[in-house]
Amino acid sequence: MVDQLVVPGDMVLDLSNMTNRTIKLGGGLRQYVPHAEDSVLGIVVDSKADNFLVDIKGPSIALLPVLSFEGGTRRNIPKFQAGTLLYARVVKANPGMNPELSCTDASGKAAEFGSLKDGYTFECSTGLSRMLLSSPTCPVLDALGKKLSFEIAVGLNGRVWVNAASPSTTIIVANAIMNSESLSGVQQRLMVEKLLQKIQ
Repeated sequence: MVDQLVVPGDMVLDLSNMTNRTIKLGGGLRQYVPHAEDSVLGIVVDSKADNFLVDIKGPSIALLPVLSFEGGTRRNIPKFQAGTLLYARVVKANPGMNPELSCTDASGKAAEFGSLKDGYTFECSTGLSRMLLSSPTCPVLDALGKKLSFEIAVGLNGRVWVNAASPSTTIIVANAIMNSESLSGVQQRLMVEKLLQKIQ
């Protein structure tokens, strides 16, 4: 595919006959297509009278209605600057239309959704996002959580937000997560142990 021109919709690689192989997409290719009920990390790019425009790494900008917050009314519309990081839920995702987001759960409560302040955000593959959100807790997060105190928000759109009391802890957690993608469960735990030994 080097020096070959492709446009959106062109088949770059047929994945159907490539079982038991790890495939990594480069920065120029996007695999994420939003689905209803996905939890995503979005970045506000603009605000209009009725919607915030939010980048969720999808094929089109998502719309977050200004009233899609717990207790949302015209009198208490949140003020988000461009660049604000939001943890949101995809409500509607129909082909050919901008996805619609909400910062409430299905019952209208804020739950864990809303703006995320401080911390460190990085991008990863959607496969790593799914691993981090898997149940039971994936080995890398389990091992980190036993030794360190931190907050994490994982978007199925391949964005992760990490926050801790100290910048060094935040960096360790972020590095461990980024290093974990191609490792087995046992290897993830060993990698975390080695990282933690370096800071003791």
